[in-house]
Amino acid sequence: MSQGGLVITAATPPVTTPRDAAREAAERELSKRMYHQNDPSPLQRVLDRLWEWLGDFFDRAAGATPGGTVGLVAVVLLAALAIGALWWRLGTPRRAVTAAGTLFDERARTAADHRAAADTHAAAGRWSEAVRERMRAVVRSLEERALLDPRPGRTADEAAAEAAACLPRHADELRAAARAFDDVTYGGRTGDADTYERLRTLDLTLERATPLLTGPTA
Repeated sequence: MSQGGLVITAATPPVTTPRDAAREAAERELSKRMYHQNDPSPLQRVLDRLWEWLGDFFDRAAGATPGGTVGLVAVVLLAALAIGALWWRLGTPRRAVTAAGTLFDERARTAADHRAAADTHAAAGRWSEAVRERMRAVVRSLEERALLDPRPGRTADEAAAEAAACLPRHADELRAAARAFDDVTYGGRTGDADTYERLRTLDLTLERATPLLTGPTA
């Protein structure tokens, strides 16, 4: 159509796409593998977030610590030294003992054998091993004197309780020795020279102790 020498054409309406459909189309396009070949792996993203969190944490800690970063480093070192000292003193943390194990292993040895092993460990400063062997020497000696019946599977607590029946004057020392054995064997505690010396003294004392004999009365 023309009017006054001017050509007028009918306007073509623009092609429009609904907003939701356009967004979905864009998401489908961007989800194609070709756009993500250089993306970090999920593990790398987790590590990046972790390092960012640690960096923010130390930045905040340094700002709140007197002396800034130097002060924070000093605090961390002191904490590490304290933890190391506790670890050395108490030994590796373990779960509390819920049931004591047996006193002897499968090897049958005499009281003299256990004493010799205990002395060897003590001379080398292996106090936990020395405590274990000395307690075994105590019980084996009582078995050799027929004050205890040899019984496989006996625990240190059971041996102490049974021995206390014929050696009542030494009941407290026997119970303490059994606890020391259980602590270093099953409780994660570290033996020391004082504990070993108490067991050694008990062993030598019981060798000379006179048992309380009970039997039928007339």
